[in-house]
This record gives sequence, C-alpha cells and structure tokens, in this order.
Amino acid sequence: MSENLPKDKNEEVDLGALFSAIGKFFDKVYGFIANILKGVFSSIIFLIRAVIDNYKVITIVVLTAMLFGYGLQKMKEPVYYSEMLVKPYFESKYQLVTNIDYYNSLLDSENYETLSSVFTINDKEAKTIKSFEIEIGPETENDLVVQYDKYVKSIDSIRAQDISFEDFVDNRDLYSSDLFTIRVESTKRDIFKKLSNGFELTISNNEYSKKKMRIRDSTLAIKRQAYMRDLRKIDTLQMVYLKILSNESEKGAVSVGMEGMFPLTQERTQTREFELFQNELRLRDSISVLDQLKVEENVYYDVLSDFSEIGVKSNDWTKKYILILPALAILVMLLTFFASNAIRFVKNYEA
Repeated sequence: MSENLPKDKNEEVDLGALFSAIGKFFDKVYGFIANILKGVFSSIIFLIRAVIDNYKVITIVVLTAMLFGYGLQKMKEPVYYSEMLVKPYFESKYQLVTNIDYYNSLLDSENYETLSSVFTINDKEAKTIKSFEIEIGPETENDLVVQYDKYVKSIDSIRAQDISFEDFVDNRDLYSSDLFTIRVESTKRDIFKKLSNGFELTISNNEYSKKKMRIRDSTLAIKRQAYMRDLRKIDTLQMVYLKILSNESEKGAVSVGMEGMFPLTQERTQTREFELFQNELRLRDSISVLDQLKVEENVYYDVLSDFSEIGVKSNDWTKKYILILPALAILVMLLTFFASNAIRFVKNYEA
C-alpha cells in the first residue's frame, strides 16, 4: 500500500493543474468579454459627453439642415405614382421587362420625343414622367406552391430531390413570375391612363410572341380537327348500331333448338352504345377546353388592374429632404469628430 501513495499524490497534482488551467482559461474569456463591454460602454459615454459639450453647435447644424431640407422639398414638384397589374402570355414578359428598361433609358437620355411617340402623348407630358419600374406581382403561398410543383415536374426527378421549396422561392428572379406590377412616377397627376395603350402597342409588336400565338393556334386547330374526325367516326358507328338494333327488332331474329330439345332463344348482336357515348362526351369536353383556351388567351397580356385616373402622391423617404439632410449633417459631424480625435491620438503617439 505504501507503494501506491506517490502515484495517488501525482494524480491529485495533475488534476489540480488541469482545473487550475481551466480556471485561468475562463478567467481570460471573462476578462476579454468584460474589456469589450467596458470599451463599448466607454465609447458610448465618450460620444454622449461630446454631444453634451457641443450641443449648441449640433442643434444649430441640425436645425439649419432641417430648414434647408424643408425649403428644398417645397421647391420641388410633388411626384405621383400609379400601378398596373398585368399577366403576360406567349412569353411576352421578356419583351415587357425589356420595354421598361428601354423607357428608362429614354428618360435618362432625355429623349422625350421618342417617348411621346411610344405613348401617344405630347412632349410636355413626356417630360413629367420620372421613372418606370417593374416587379413581381402579388403572389399567395398557393401560387408559389403551384409554380414549384410545375418547376419540379419540368426537371430531372433526381435533381428535383435536391431543390426544396425554400430554395426555389429564394432563387426566383423577375422572369419567374406570371404576374407583374408596373409602377410609373410622374409630376403630372392625371397622365397615367394615357400610358396604358402605349404598353399594349409595344408588347403586341413583339414578333416572338406573335409566332408563339400562331403556333398555339395551329396546334389547337390540328387537335380540334382530330377530335372532330373522331366524333364523326363515333356518329357513324352509332348510326350503324341503331340500324342493327332496328333491324333485329323488326325481324325478331328468333331461332329454334334442335328437335325441340331446347327452348326458343332470341340472338341479339352485341353493341357498345354506352362506351361510344362516353367517348363522345370526352371528345366534346376536349373540344370545349380547346375553344375556351383560345378565347381566354387571345391577347398578349391581360390587364388585371389598370392605372388609376388620378395618381397617388409618392411618400418615398429618399425624397424627404427634411429628414435626409439632418441625417447627413449628423453623419458628417460624427465623421469629423472621430477623424479629429484620431489625428490628435496619432500626433500624441508620435510625440
């Protein structure tokens, strides 16, 4: 037993050193966090003290900036906006987005003559337009689920397993939607209704969409001809069956058993009137679907919600100079304060 005593004492020393090292580690962590908190607190106090020492200058600068911003805001014309919700067909959404960029480029280059010819307005009205914007239209959760299901079916099943609904929603771009909101800003409050025809004309002149519509119409016509041909065949078979049944009912088609051993039996030809009737109903339903599709999608885009007669006054915070200028003034003063203190620190450090 005496031989085991030194070993136990060494183990106790090792455990004590381990716990001591762990304690020192946590002390350093706590000290590091405390220093950070102390530094943040000191910076806040330092900043508050600077504000208190210079509150007169700060107040004068902020009030001056507010007054200047208020005057600048009053001098500028008020801006109004209106929105139009559209649903493009035949891939015309690409032309729609391209047109919006084109209109904004005309505004940037001040080419009001071309812009006025596009929307059939005069140059004076064209100069009142400030911007065109387009974004994805309002969508519900069900709409996104339907789009996700359609997308998953369009790609490989193995790859579809790696794309979750959340990934699909996060990675969507402007062209992923079927609904679009077009927003126009102008200093003229009642110009927006005049712009609707311009959008319709420019989208309707898209050759690619015209080609897509022609292909769709030709496909529908071919399918309809095939369905009508099948209907005529069914009508012919139905007439044949009716004729057979009529002849059998007139003649009786009765046969007598051998040597009178069997009773009289009436043999009738088996027909499939009910199956023909079901096929006829299915074909007529298919034809109705084709006709309905052609009626519903006979334009390049539908306007779900048009521009309003009178625009709404824009409350864009970027145009509220009464708030922006004081904020900029405060930011400049803070940068100046920190820069001056940094310069003073560097000079004292070199000395």
